[in-house]
Amino acid sequence: MPQAHTVIRGGRLLDIDGHSAPPSDILIEGDTILEVGPPGLVAPASAERVDAAGMLLHPGLINGHTHGHGNLAKGIGDRWSLELLLTAAPWIGGGRELEDKYLSTLIGAAEMLLKGCTAAYDLAFEFPAPTTDGMAAMAKAYKDVGMRCVLAPMVADIAFYDAIPGLFDALPKHLQDEIPAMRLAPSETTLERIRTVVEGWDIDTDWVRPAVAPTIPHHCTDGFLTGCRDLARAHGVGLHSHVAESRVQAVSGRKLYGKTLLQHMDVMGLVGPDFTVAHGVWLDDEDMRILAGQGASVSHNPGSNALLGSGIADARRLLEFGVNLAIGTDGANCADNQNMYEAMRTALYVSHVRGPDTHLWLSTAEVVKAATEGSAKALGMNDIGRIAPGMKADIVFLDLCSINWIPFNDPTNQLVQTEDGTSVHSVMVGGDFKVKDRKLTNVLLASLAKDVEAARARLEQANCDRKGLFPHLAKVVNSYCPGLARKAYHIHRYGAPMHNQ
Repeated sequence: MPQAHTVIRGGRLLDIDGHSAPPSDILIEGDTILEVGPPGLVAPASAERVDAAGMLLHPGLINGHTHGHGNLAKGIGDRWSLELLLTAAPWIGGGRELEDKYLSTLIGAAEMLLKGCTAAYDLAFEFPAPTTDGMAAMAKAYKDVGMRCVLAPMVADIAFYDAIPGLFDALPKHLQDEIPAMRLAPSETTLERIRTVVEGWDIDTDWVRPAVAPTIPHHCTDGFLTGCRDLARAHGVGLHSHVAESRVQAVSGRKLYGKTLLQHMDVMGLVGPDFTVAHGVWLDDEDMRILAGQGASVSHNPGSNALLGSGIADARRLLEFGVNLAIGTDGANCADNQNMYEAMRTALYVSHVRGPDTHLWLSTAEVVKAATEGSAKALGMNDIGRIAPGMKADIVFLDLCSINWIPFNDPTNQLVQTEDGTSVHSVMVGGDFKVKDRKLTNVLLASLAKDVEAARARLEQANCDRKGLFPHLAKVVNSYCPGLARKAYHIHRYGAPMHNQ
């Protein structure tokens, strides 16, 4: 537990807008920052002193979108689109026992914390519907490692093959016969499960809070979407959904609803200050105007968007409309690491390839703010994301003797452009060190690795049949979905013209 008072002395505190890091002391009371000032800040004689000499101090990074269930599938895929990832889901995520759900979440939480991330928005999936025990196990993983989290059961009531217009019919009969086993629980069952999870939440909400995540709008019936909306609003928790992530999704939305996916969700009453769009690659100007007007957020996940070939989200346009911009890694099954420094750098770089006008590129200061204050707002947490009086003491200590910081020129630029997580020396969450001298204080990695390897081997055997089915389904999906993506759409978000368009 944190001391009654802690004073951090000798460090250099990141000034994001000033592109500087003046020497500063920080006084903490319990888990909250009491005062920030120049060296020699007055502190109670009983305060525990933390020597931060040679350290750059910055707010804990906040992951605006991830999937804890994806960590056991790290590195499995290659040249997978989003639709191929969804095809692989029964193979790479099937057969999970309660311990697997805990371990998968713990892997990601440990990685995030070791790489300077102190809070995350995690959309957690269980098949065929969420369970109280499963959600509790995943929440326990975050609390055990010492990270904050908004944990949302990721839910739907329409299976992938039924959600993409025409895809089921494109499957040969012997593959159609495999689909019933992949279908989700009925909407009433899933909504009741969510209600049970949220109403029975008995985990310390300073650490882990619940939310609701209808996974993709056209994977949900309208009644299911409004049910998710009503549950979230009744219990004062957030809503989070993958909206217009891929062109296949965007085209499907137009085909099904005669409007964009975001506009359909707005008509259904889901869009509001508690609503976060994941990805939003194919959002148009009207979508962005709606999001800004409703005070909603977009979690920009540039690494996943690039890996899955979904396109390049227009982050500058989102900011121009006044949409709150967060940054996320996405899950390790589709972005392969949980490194927010890499997510920040990728967000910066992909903004540069949108065109030659440098004033439209994201600045390093905008990127850092999106990965801290912007993500905090998306999580609905107003007391994290900055190092200032009244904020939680979530502080990252970077070693300025790391090669990333030699020479020390511009800390805001270097945090985005050169830092990769290897400089993280210690991480404080709520005034308590959860990483100290580059080691987790609550988790032994050697023990975690042993447990995870046993789970990996068992799941590989359990999912053998699903893995064997994957290439047959993938052949159809990877023919049908690119064809659908070539249908006319009114905006372009790829890095190059599509072939055969």
